[in-house]
Amino acid sequence: MPRAGWRKPESERRLSDLVSVGVLTRTFPPALVDEVIAEAGRTEQRHRSLPARVMAYFSIGMALHSEGAYEDVLALLTDGLSWSSSAAPVALPGKSAIFQARVRLGSEPVKALFGRVARPLATTTTPGAWLFGRRLMAVDGLCLDVADSSENDEWFGRAGVNKGERAAFPQARLVGLVECGTHCLVDAEVGAYTISENTLAQPLIDRLGPGMLVLADRGFCGYPLWSKAAATGADLLWRAMPNMKPRHVATLDDGTWLAELRPANNDKARRGMKPLTIRVIDYQIDDGRANEETYRLFTTLIDPVAAPAEELAVAYAQRWEIEGVFDELKTHQRGARTVLRSKSPELVLQEIWGHLCCHYAIRTLMLEAADHAHVDPDRVSFVTALRIVRRSISAARDFSPSDD
Repeated sequence: MPRAGWRKPESERRLSDLVSVGVLTRTFPPALVDEVIAEAGRTEQRHRSLPARVMAYFSIGMALHSEGAYEDVLALLTDGLSWSSSAAPVALPGKSAIFQARVRLGSEPVKALFGRVARPLATTTTPGAWLFGRRLMAVDGLCLDVADSSENDEWFGRAGVNKGERAAFPQARLVGLVECGTHCLVDAEVGAYTISENTLAQPLIDRLGPGMLVLADRGFCGYPLWSKAAATGADLLWRAMPNMKPRHVATLDDGTWLAELRPANNDKARRGMKPLTIRVIDYQIDDGRANEETYRLFTTLIDPVAAPAEELAVAYAQRWEIEGVFDELKTHQRGARTVLRSKSPELVLQEIWGHLCCHYAIRTLMLEAADHAHVDPDRVSFVTALRIVRRSISAARDFSPSDD
């Protein structure tokens, strides 16, 4: 509730016109925001009109209103933050002051905020979230166009195009881990385009754990990442590259087969390492085409009775859930063909982590709505949820609609 003596800032917007800040403060409580700011050493040494806490929420709000000017985004957030039970009314400085405040905050607090909050949310009753008692997860990567500045060009790099030309914009690379049943992006690594997807994925792979069944496309499937992922205790179901030829060990009763996965012959660093036992599943999808493609999956689930091959082949299709999440981020939340606005690498990273925080906050709201209605989260529209969050600002989480 608002403290005694507080007055709502003058505004023609009703409390029911927007809900964005209520979603943000509920998912990222002010106390936690202050904590990660302090841990990053970004707490203010003197009073400022734009304190670090406000700028942390601004970084997420900027993702929510990706096409808005700095002043517009701050204005949209101010009413809600002013009503928050733990935040004082905020003045509205100009664009230059907002930019300087973004620089002071940096990217680390926003990254830490995502890391502290984002986690798998599916319950035992969430449809499509589990297989054989394991939580279905998917790993994949995407690239994001960033502002065409000399600093971004040098730090991020660009893709090459035909005839030796370079892409129009530098690009950041992101590798993410998504919970398939809820579409929540729960872990990520962000870096330069010049860092390969597999290299960027390595620290994320280290954070996998028991109880997961992790899906990945063939670009990740190789001895280095497979051995690293399997060592975490997570189970794996990855599509194999066509040129991968594991050594046959035994054919199982269901037609799948056990094999040994070894390092590539040219992988001198891993020569002599112990081969890994995997199960290989070959299958085709009858979709009416004359030349049906053969799919080959590798998995750590080697018991054909406990993990039937047909169920694993069907489950692999869930890997496309992460493609849907990336579409939500790139096409709807950021905006189709929209370039990230920040002109320095540090602020680009802040902007990307703000987008990930924003997406996670919206997805938690969608999951609550699905649970309340007893429906599959897949049936809740992200576009609709995003539209509702953008046009509504519910001030504090302790406020009820009747207080408008």
